[in-house]
Amino acid sequence: MVTTNPSDSATLLVVDDDRDIRLLLANSLGARGYKVETAASAQEMDEVLARAKVDLVILDVMMPGEDGISACRRLARPGGPEVIMLSALGEEQDRILGLEVGAGHYLPKPCSPREILATVRAALRKRGAEAPASGDVYTFDGWKIDLGSHELFDPDGVLVGLTDGEFAVLRVFIERPRRVLSREALLAAARGPDSDAYDRAIDVQVSRLRRKLRASGDEIIRTVRNEGYLFVPRVARA
Repeated sequence: MVTTNPSDSATLLVVDDDRDIRLLLANSLGARGYKVETAASAQEMDEVLARAKVDLVILDVMMPGEDGISACRRLARPGGPEVIMLSALGEEQDRILGLEVGAGHYLPKPCSPREILATVRAALRKRGAEAPASGDVYTFDGWKIDLGSHELFDPDGVLVGLTDGEFAVLRVFIERPRRVLSREALLAAARGPDSDAYDRAIDVQVSRLRRKLRASGDEIIRTVRNEGYLFVPRVARA
Protein backbone atom coordinates (compact mmCIF):
# COMPACT_ATOMS: atom_id res chain seq x y z
CA MET A 1 0.00 0.00 0.00
CA VAL A 2 1.34 3.43 -0.96
CA THR A 3 0.65 6.97 0.18
CA THR A 4 1.66 9.89 -2.03
CA ASN A 5 1.75 13.64 -1.61
CA PRO A 6 0.56 14.07 2.00
CA SER A 7 -1.19 17.42 1.76
CA ASP A 8 -4.35 18.80 3.34
CA SER A 9 -6.48 18.01 0.25
CA ALA A 10 -9.04 15.26 -0.26
CA THR A 11 -7.91 11.70 0.36
CA LEU A 12 -8.44 9.20 -2.46
CA LEU A 13 -8.14 5.42 -2.36
CA VAL A 14 -7.29 3.48 -5.54
CA VAL A 15 -8.31 -0.20 -5.29
CA ASP A 16 -7.03 -2.35 -8.17
CA ASP A 17 -5.16 -5.63 -8.36
CA ASP A 18 -3.11 -4.29 -11.29
CA ARG A 19 0.05 -2.74 -9.78
CA ASP A 20 0.77 -0.60 -12.87
CA ILE A 21 -2.69 0.98 -12.73
CA ARG A 22 -2.38 1.65 -9.00
CA LEU A 23 0.96 3.41 -9.46
CA LEU A 24 -0.18 5.34 -12.54
CA LEU A 25 -3.25 6.72 -10.77
CA ALA A 26 -1.40 7.35 -7.49
CA ASN A 27 1.27 9.35 -9.30
CA SER A 28 -1.07 11.29 -11.61
CA LEU A 29 -3.59 12.17 -8.89
CA GLY A 30 -0.90 12.78 -6.31
CA ALA A 31 0.71 15.28 -8.67
CA ARG A 32 -2.58 17.21 -8.63
CA GLY A 33 -2.38 17.67 -4.85
CA TYR A 34 -4.53 14.79 -3.65
CA LYS A 35 -3.49 12.42 -0.90
CA VAL A 36 -3.64 9.00 -2.52
CA GLU A 37 -3.74 5.60 -0.83
CA THR A 38 -3.64 2.36 -2.81
CA ALA A 39 -4.87 -1.17 -2.18
CA ALA A 40 -4.57 -4.37 -4.22
CA SER A 41 -7.75 -6.01 -2.89
CA ALA A 42 -10.97 -5.37 -1.00
CA GLN A 43 -9.27 -6.67 2.14
CA GLU A 44 -6.49 -4.08 1.81
CA MET A 45 -9.16 -1.47 1.10
CA ASP A 46 -10.79 -2.26 4.45
CA GLU A 47 -7.43 -1.89 6.19
CA VAL A 48 -6.95 1.59 4.72
CA LEU A 49 -10.50 2.65 5.58
CA ALA A 50 -9.98 1.47 9.17
CA ARG A 51 -7.08 3.88 9.69
CA ALA A 52 -7.77 6.81 7.35
CA LYS A 53 -10.67 9.09 6.45
CA VAL A 54 -11.17 8.54 2.73
CA ASP A 55 -13.27 10.95 0.65
CA LEU A 56 -13.39 8.96 -2.59
CA VAL A 57 -12.66 5.40 -3.71
CA ILE A 58 -11.65 4.46 -7.27
CA LEU A 59 -12.67 0.82 -7.37
CA ASP A 60 -11.88 -1.94 -9.86
CA VAL A 61 -14.61 -4.51 -10.46
CA MET A 62 -12.73 -7.71 -11.32
CA MET A 63 -10.36 -8.52 -8.46
CA PRO A 64 -9.36 -11.80 -6.78
CA GLY A 65 -11.25 -12.49 -3.58
CA GLU A 66 -14.13 -10.07 -2.99
CA ASP A 67 -15.01 -8.31 -6.24
CA GLY A 68 -15.67 -4.59 -6.70
CA ILE A 69 -19.45 -4.96 -6.90
CA SER A 70 -19.60 -6.55 -3.46
CA ALA A 71 -17.13 -4.02 -2.05
CA CYS A 72 -19.10 -1.11 -3.51
CA ARG A 73 -22.30 -2.40 -1.95
CA ARG A 74 -20.59 -2.27 1.45
CA LEU A 75 -19.32 1.26 0.85
CA ALA A 76 -22.80 2.56 -0.08
CA ARG A 77 -23.83 3.96 3.29
CA PRO A 78 -24.79 7.43 4.55
CA GLY A 79 -21.65 9.48 5.02
CA GLY A 80 -19.51 6.93 3.15
CA PRO A 81 -16.95 7.86 0.48
CA GLU A 82 -17.86 8.65 -3.09
CA VAL A 83 -17.21 5.67 -5.38
CA ILE A 84 -15.95 5.69 -8.96
CA MET A 85 -15.99 2.24 -10.53
CA LEU A 86 -13.26 1.53 -13.08
CA SER A 87 -13.68 -1.67 -15.05
CA ALA A 88 -13.01 -3.52 -18.28
CA LEU A 89 -16.70 -4.47 -18.14
CA GLY A 90 -18.18 -1.52 -19.99
CA GLU A 91 -21.51 -2.74 -21.35
CA GLU A 92 -24.72 -0.91 -20.40
CA GLN A 93 -25.86 -3.65 -18.02
CA ASP A 94 -22.49 -3.51 -16.24
CA ARG A 95 -22.76 0.25 -15.76
CA ILE A 96 -26.34 -0.07 -14.52
CA LEU A 97 -25.28 -2.69 -11.99
CA GLY A 98 -22.48 -0.43 -10.75
CA LEU A 99 -24.92 2.44 -10.25
CA GLU A 100 -27.46 0.15 -8.59
CA VAL A 101 -25.01 -0.93 -5.90
CA GLY A 102 -24.04 2.66 -5.08
CA ALA A 103 -21.32 3.94 -7.42
CA GLY A 104 -21.63 7.59 -8.35
CA HIS A 105 -19.72 7.16 -11.63
CA TYR A 106 -18.71 4.19 -13.79
CA LEU A 107 -15.74 4.46 -16.16
CA PRO A 108 -14.81 1.68 -18.62
CA LYS A 109 -11.17 0.67 -19.09
CA PRO A 110 -9.02 1.80 -20.77
CA CYS A 111 -9.52 5.28 -19.36
CA SER A 112 -7.08 8.18 -19.55
CA PRO A 113 -5.73 9.81 -16.36
CA ARG A 114 -7.24 13.11 -17.54
CA GLU A 115 -10.73 11.61 -17.71
CA ILE A 116 -10.30 10.01 -14.29
CA LEU A 117 -9.09 13.35 -12.86
CA ALA A 118 -12.12 15.15 -14.30
CA THR A 119 -14.44 12.52 -12.83
CA VAL A 120 -12.73 12.73 -9.43
CA ARG A 121 -13.18 16.50 -9.41
CA ALA A 122 -16.85 16.20 -10.38
CA ALA A 123 -17.51 13.57 -7.69
CA LEU A 124 -15.82 15.65 -4.99
CA ARG A 125 -17.76 18.75 -6.05
CA LYS A 126 -20.99 16.75 -5.78
CA ARG A 127 -19.96 15.52 -2.34
CA GLY A 128 -19.44 19.10 -1.18
CA ALA A 129 -22.68 20.33 -2.74
CA GLU A 130 -24.62 17.59 -0.96
CA ALA A 131 -23.56 18.65 2.51
CA PRO A 132 -26.06 21.30 3.60
CA ALA A 133 -25.89 22.74 7.07
CA SER A 134 -27.12 20.48 9.83
CA GLY A 135 -30.69 21.26 10.79
CA ASP A 136 -31.98 20.92 7.21
CA VAL A 137 -34.61 18.42 8.34
CA TYR A 138 -37.84 17.84 6.39
CA THR A 139 -40.91 15.64 6.83
CA PHE A 140 -43.34 14.05 4.37
CA ASP A 141 -46.13 11.56 5.08
CA GLY A 142 -44.64 10.77 8.49
CA TRP A 143 -41.13 10.26 7.09
CA LYS A 144 -38.20 12.43 8.20
CA ILE A 145 -35.07 13.23 6.21
CA ASP A 146 -31.99 15.09 7.45
CA LEU A 147 -30.11 16.54 4.49
CA GLY A 148 -27.13 17.38 6.66
CA SER A 149 -26.51 13.93 8.10
CA HIS A 150 -27.85 12.03 5.04
CA GLU A 151 -30.33 10.11 7.19
CA LEU A 152 -33.86 8.99 6.32
CA PHE A 153 -36.28 7.73 8.99
CA ASP A 154 -39.54 5.92 8.33
CA PRO A 155 -42.78 6.82 10.17
CA ASP A 156 -41.79 4.45 13.00
CA GLY A 157 -38.47 6.24 13.46
CA VAL A 158 -36.40 3.43 11.91
CA LEU A 159 -33.32 4.50 9.95
CA VAL A 160 -33.59 3.49 6.27
CA GLY A 161 -30.32 2.88 4.43
CA LEU A 162 -29.86 4.72 1.13
CA THR A 163 -26.98 4.69 -1.32
CA ASP A 164 -25.41 8.02 -2.27
CA GLY A 165 -27.23 7.91 -5.61
CA GLU A 166 -30.61 7.21 -4.02
CA PHE A 167 -30.10 9.99 -1.48
CA ALA A 168 -29.12 12.46 -4.21
CA VAL A 169 -32.32 11.76 -6.17
CA LEU A 170 -34.52 11.88 -3.06
CA ARG A 171 -32.90 15.19 -2.07
CA VAL A 172 -33.94 16.70 -5.42
CA PHE A 173 -37.52 15.51 -4.88
CA ILE A 174 -37.54 16.96 -1.35
CA GLU A 175 -36.32 20.32 -2.60
CA ARG A 176 -38.82 20.36 -5.49
CA PRO A 177 -41.95 18.53 -4.31
CA ARG A 178 -45.21 18.31 -6.27
CA ARG A 179 -43.50 19.34 -9.50
CA VAL A 180 -43.02 17.15 -12.54
CA LEU A 181 -39.28 16.67 -13.01
CA SER A 182 -37.89 15.29 -16.27
CA ARG A 183 -35.20 12.63 -16.21
CA GLU A 184 -32.76 15.20 -17.59
CA ALA A 185 -33.56 17.63 -14.75
CA LEU A 186 -33.12 14.89 -12.16
CA LEU A 187 -29.78 13.86 -13.67
CA ALA A 188 -28.50 17.44 -13.75
CA ALA A 189 -29.61 18.20 -10.20
CA ALA A 190 -28.60 14.90 -8.61
CA ARG A 191 -25.31 14.22 -10.38
CA GLY A 192 -24.19 17.61 -11.70
CA PRO A 193 -23.39 18.87 -15.21
CA ASP A 194 -20.14 16.88 -15.38
CA SER A 195 -21.89 13.54 -15.10
CA ASP A 196 -21.88 11.03 -17.94
CA ALA A 197 -24.95 9.33 -16.48
CA TYR A 198 -27.93 8.52 -18.65
CA ASP A 199 -31.71 8.31 -18.37
CA ARG A 200 -31.76 4.64 -17.39
CA ALA A 201 -29.66 5.45 -14.29
CA ILE A 202 -32.43 7.69 -12.94
CA ASP A 203 -35.04 4.99 -13.61
CA VAL A 204 -32.94 2.57 -11.56
CA GLN A 205 -32.59 4.98 -8.64
CA VAL A 206 -36.29 5.88 -8.64
CA SER A 207 -37.26 2.19 -8.73
CA ARG A 208 -35.06 1.48 -5.71
CA LEU A 209 -36.43 4.51 -3.85
CA ARG A 210 -39.99 3.39 -4.47
CA ARG A 211 -39.26 -0.01 -2.94
CA LYS A 212 -37.76 1.58 0.16
CA LEU A 213 -40.57 4.13 0.56
CA ARG A 214 -43.39 1.64 -0.06
CA ALA A 215 -43.81 0.93 3.66
CA SER A 216 -46.28 3.82 3.90
CA GLY A 217 -48.69 2.08 1.53
CA ASP A 218 -49.24 5.35 -0.37
CA GLU A 219 -47.96 6.51 -3.73
CA ILE A 220 -44.94 8.72 -3.11
CA ILE A 221 -43.20 8.95 -6.51
CA ARG A 222 -45.56 9.05 -9.48
CA THR A 223 -44.53 8.42 -13.07
CA VAL A 224 -45.89 11.05 -15.45
CA ARG A 225 -45.93 9.50 -18.89
CA ASN A 226 -43.56 11.11 -21.42
CA GLU A 227 -42.59 13.78 -18.88
CA GLY A 228 -40.80 12.32 -15.87
CA TYR A 229 -41.55 11.92 -12.17
CA LEU A 230 -43.61 13.72 -9.53
CA PHE A 231 -42.95 13.59 -5.77
CA VAL A 232 -46.54 13.42 -4.48
CA PRO A 233 -46.42 14.23 -0.72
CA ARG A 234 -46.31 17.72 0.69
CA VAL A 235 -42.94 18.46 2.26
CA ALA A 236 -42.47 20.59 5.35
CA ARG A 237 -39.41 21.76 7.24
CA ALA A 238 -39.27 20.04 10.64
